Amino acid sequence: MLIKAEQKYIRMSPRKIRLVVDSVRGIKLPQQVLLYLEHVNKRAAGVVSKLIKQAIANATNNLSLPADKLTIKELQVGGGPVYKRGQPVSRGRFHPVLKRTSHVRIVLESKERGGKNGKR
Repeated sequence: MLIKAEQKYIRMSPRKIRLVVDSVRGIKLPQQVLLYLEHVNKRAAGVVSKLIKQAIANATNNLSLPADKLTIKELQVGGGPVYKRGQPVSRGRFHPVLKRTSHVRIVLESKERGGKNGKR
């Protein structure tokens, strides 16, 4: 069974978030990823850990799946819309500033099938 969680329009460039996501990509257990992200000194680590906690909560509350049976199947970062701003400079010129946003998506996998009443 697949459990999905997505965070959209994060005001951080995808490149910065990918740096954190690529460092945890080989780890399969969400609890180990959360432990690792506690010690990563990047702002994107907080965003990714929040999303993993959200996916675990979706699995346990909505589908009655045990949290220790979940594995990370997919973790991807995509670009969102770009806010175009600018900085006025000397001699009447204008330097564009691109404020990038990101969409982060996680898919957890469970071998067990769950439902409202527990196992089906």
